[in-house]
Amino acid sequence: MAKKEGPSYQDIFQQITRGEYSNLYFLTGEEPFFIDQLTDYLLSHVLSETEREFDQQVFYGNDFEKGAAPILTLARRYPMLGQYLVIAVKEAQLIDRLEDDLAVYLQNPSPTTILIINYKDKKLDGRKKLSGMLSRMGVYFHSTKLYENQIPDWIAQLAGQRGLKIEDKACQMLAEFLGNDLGRIASEMGKLEVVLPPKGTVTAEVVEQNVGISKDYNNFELLNALKTKDLPKAQKIAWYYARNPKDHPLQLTTVVLFDFFSKLLIYHYLVDKSPNNVMSQLGVPYKGAAEYQEASGYYTPRQVLRNISLIREFDARSKGFAQAAAEPGELLRELLCLLTA
Repeated sequence: MAKKEGPSYQDIFQQITRGEYSNLYFLTGEEPFFIDQLTDYLLSHVLSETEREFDQQVFYGNDFEKGAAPILTLARRYPMLGQYLVIAVKEAQLIDRLEDDLAVYLQNPSPTTILIINYKDKKLDGRKKLSGMLSRMGVYFHSTKLYENQIPDWIAQLAGQRGLKIEDKACQMLAEFLGNDLGRIASEMGKLEVVLPPKGTVTAEVVEQNVGISKDYNNFELLNALKTKDLPKAQKIAWYYARNPKDHPLQLTTVVLFDFFSKLLIYHYLVDKSPNNVMSQLGVPYKGAAEYQEASGYYTPRQVLRNISLIREFDARSKGFAQAAAEPGELLRELLCLLTA
């Protein structure tokens, strides 16, 4: 989530919660959630409610397309009531010549201004002066998208921050259903925080009742069935998917299956199959190490290689390659039969 040698989201968040502020926050990258979280926290905590009326302003880039000079001129004035003047510029990537204007401002920045720049979905021109000045003059944070396999751990951390515990199955259900939309995940976790008591536990049943995800028919349960070649259970889930294709797209299921069998192949060829090494090499929790050990007894390396090839083939078929696209449910049921053969 951070640029080279730059601070992480957690580093910055901990600093501002301690009241250790920088005069400049340049927040950029492809993941808007972390950018918005830092910006919103600063806007709601640096100044008191009364001080915000006089010494805080939020601007939007589409109102200053010709340049940021008016904003930076304002940034040079002194606060009226508070210790700081707080200025946030959202969608700053829309401002023409922002990099040049900001570089001029940073030659003599105001020590009583906290300037927050949101520069989303666009990279700075590394050849310009500003790029080299940012890390020296303030906080430069590059927010990157989390990989799919990082989402469950992030959900668990989020639950902990909200004072909740969460079961592994519930975590996987949320990750599968919500993907890497961190804003939506945080929103759903907020709902669960309301319905649960302090220090409560997010279970699969709680997720099913409040988020609308079936605890019995999901990719987490599908993998559990495949790990032991429980074809009847796997086919039952496939029939459910066929009736709910929008909530369970085949392309997402094949990604999950491919990830599982790819890791199982790695497991087969590990010399050190101790739980700690499996956790490290496969990026799975302790429980997951035992599950791969169990699955390796049902699938030989040759069968795993065959299954990886089958998943690729059926993923292509689901997209219309090599033949007219068949019904996703029909393809999945056929695929599951072949995988467990």
